[in-house]
Amino acid sequence: MTPVIRAAVFSDTHTSVGLMLDAVRSYQPDVILHLGDHDRDTGILKTEFPDIPVHVVRGNCDYVSDTPLTKIVTLGGVKAFLCHGHSYGVGWGDVSRLVYAAQEQGCRLAFYGHTHIADRQELGGVQVINPGTAGKGRLLSWARVEVYENGAVTCDIVEKKII
Repeated sequence: MTPVIRAAVFSDTHTSVGLMLDAVRSYQPDVILHLGDHDRDTGILKTEFPDIPVHVVRGNCDYVSDTPLTKIVTLGGVKAFLCHGHSYGVGWGDVSRLVYAAQEQGCRLAFYGHTHIADRQELGGVQVINPGTAGKGRLLSWARVEVYENGAVTCDIVEKKII
């Protein structure tokens, strides 16, 4: 079955955009999601890939930014809640506040970053996905998300070890 939409999801690039650019070139997604830290890193995506929509939210390191803290997007008929996560206490390992926020908005997907640790789980009917960090660290990662006509969603975390 062919996906209706393919999304590349990044977070915490912290001015290191190489992995993000390589991932978009190889995956050729229909949409790009950036979950903050540093939201201005998406400028290069908009220049390099002007035909791919880019959705961005602000992270805790995006000090001077008018980018929103949260955003709701529809991916192939599935509503998704985007945030960096710091406003929802995800740094403590608890995503329940994020799940509640997504549920309140009728979202089946919730994307967040902040922890630099890739994770995916399902809670309360919401698939919660953290792509990890695409910018700094020994293990970089991003998420490849595909939505199908029947509403099914798949997610793969793509990792790259830095030696």
